[in-house]
Amino acid sequence: MKLAPIRLAPAAVSLRAVTAVLAVLLSAGTQWRAGGTNAMPADEWLRDGMLRAQATTAPETRLAVIDIDERSLATLGPWPWPRERLATLLELLAAHYGTRGIALDLVMPEAADAEGDARLAALARFAPLVVPHAFDYLGNLPLRVGQLGNGVPAHPARTAIPASGFIANHAALATAAHVGNIGFVPDRDGMIRHLPMLTRFGGQDYPTLSLALLQCCGGLAAPLRGGPTGGLGDGTGLQRLAYRKAWDAYAVIPAAMVLDRSAPADLLRDKLVLIGSSSLGLSDRVATPLSPSTSGMLVHAAALTEQLDIRDSQAPAPLPGRLLAMLFSVVVAGVTLYTLPRLSALANVAWLLAASALWLGAAWLLVPHDAAFSVAGPLFANMFLLAVAVPLAWQMAQRHSHRLLGTLRQYVAEAVVDELLKRDLNAALAPSRQDVTTLIADMEGYTGHVESLTVEQAAELTRDFLDCLTRPVLAHRGTLDKFTGDGLVTFWGAPLPVDDHADLALDAALAIAREVEAYNGSRRQRGEAPVRVRIGIESGEAMAGDFGSRARSVYTAVGDSVNVASRLETAARDLPYDIIVGPGTASRARRHRLVAIGDIVLRGRQGHTALYTLAELARPAAAGIALGEAS
Repeated sequence: MKLAPIRLAPAAVSLRAVTAVLAVLLSAGTQWRAGGTNAMPADEWLRDGMLRAQATTAPETRLAVIDIDERSLATLGPWPWPRERLATLLELLAAHYGTRGIALDLVMPEAADAEGDARLAALARFAPLVVPHAFDYLGNLPLRVGQLGNGVPAHPARTAIPASGFIANHAALATAAHVGNIGFVPDRDGMIRHLPMLTRFGGQDYPTLSLALLQCCGGLAAPLRGGPTGGLGDGTGLQRLAYRKAWDAYAVIPAAMVLDRSAPADLLRDKLVLIGSSSLGLSDRVATPLSPSTSGMLVHAAALTEQLDIRDSQAPAPLPGRLLAMLFSVVVAGVTLYTLPRLSALANVAWLLAASALWLGAAWLLVPHDAAFSVAGPLFANMFLLAVAVPLAWQMAQRHSHRLLGTLRQYVAEAVVDELLKRDLNAALAPSRQDVTTLIADMEGYTGHVESLTVEQAAELTRDFLDCLTRPVLAHRGTLDKFTGDGLVTFWGAPLPVDDHADLALDAALAIAREVEAYNGSRRQRGEAPVRVRIGIESGEAMAGDFGSRARSVYTAVGDSVNVASRLETAARDLPYDIIVGPGTASRARRHRLVAIGDIVLRGRQGHTALYTLAELARPAAAGIALGEAS
């Protein structure tokens, strides 16, 4: 029985390869987009969730936050406060509490009370104090408010983010020794995930507030280097914040407690301090991965924490997250390319879901070490494989199965095919040792019948005769091995084992004899010579299964009993019996009476082989004993 090739056509293989390549390219595209403010929302959503889950509440003891909060405003009066009060706050922090350095997250573009402004200007020049500028990056308006302080001359070797405008302090503070930028570059969704480490405006570069504080008072002797890949320690441009500390980790002290000297001294002594406001009335609220609404000064606190970790060699070691993500996608695509034609659609779906879960675990570990890679990239690739490659492979497999089953139905009875569908088809067709009965039949004197016929008449004779052979075989659940020109080879007992395979073969042989007899009746009416069928039947062990090469697959049975059946069919031409049955079939038959008709030495075999035929077809003179009486 010739079946369609088990392997799919080269076109199908190419389609699977194309889907695998497209999945890898999709992953690469998301990696290329990662690291900036235009990353895919799903990617940022995943990373934000991991950051929130991993953020630690372990206290941050190297810095403190002074908050002009609602309590302080209620105690000391609404904003804006007198400049003298701000000057007193700064002086208490520097002198009474002994802080190491102070950074203001409050821009004062206009002068106010003269004495307070003078005290603030003196502090800006001589105290460990960083005053802020708020740079604008959108460029919608030519924003020029206040007077810029001094940055550092721009240098081509430094990557800085160009600003379009600014809000600076009044002229008296323009001579401050240390200036930091408190402006943000929000992502498309308004979230603050990135920070411009250096901002360039008017030929000057200005560090972000936390970096300016470190350079001023944090013992930072050289530019930051190291830390997570793509984090604040990598380069000087727009970098991603790690947000490794939850907001609860920071010591936040109301400004009123500092002014009345009730603030715990141990929380402030020798610490770096950020001063800002969480008051809703001051409108300094931003969205971050840790919270949809938080004070902007806490973003600078998170940046300062990350930079202190890098300075103190406590930051997670950098890892090539993009490279690892790409390698993961390549491996998954390669494995999927291998499994698509070999596993069921459900198994392939399970594999890709397991791979996605594995990647989420790997990404969880990678996020602290790389701030620039796409968490969602390999997941997008896996989703593409799930949505495109798996259904495509399933469709191809279905087409292949339909072709295979269509071919199988031509050679195997419908009942057998239906049973195979309930089982593992591949296992059922795999070569295995089976007890089978083989029936081989052909037309005696075929050449003589067709030599005087036209090609069309010869084809019609062959087709009609093979119909007489095939219908009984399939009706009695036989497996049609092959056609042999004017005959066929068929067997019972494979691919599904049956106990009465010998009797089924004998049933088919009787039915074939009747079909040929009826066919000869119609030929006689047309004045045509009758045809004779010769049938050899033998039972025994054989290897039955799907044999063949990559190019062609054949379901057949091989073994000594098959060879004996062929010899018996050949021997029938010299015997007056159309059906010759071998001893193997005779010993297994239970529903048919057989008579012994002698023995013969078959070609290629030693010793005599006993021959039998069906009692109902035996000639009266030859009628002998029933099977139970045969020796």
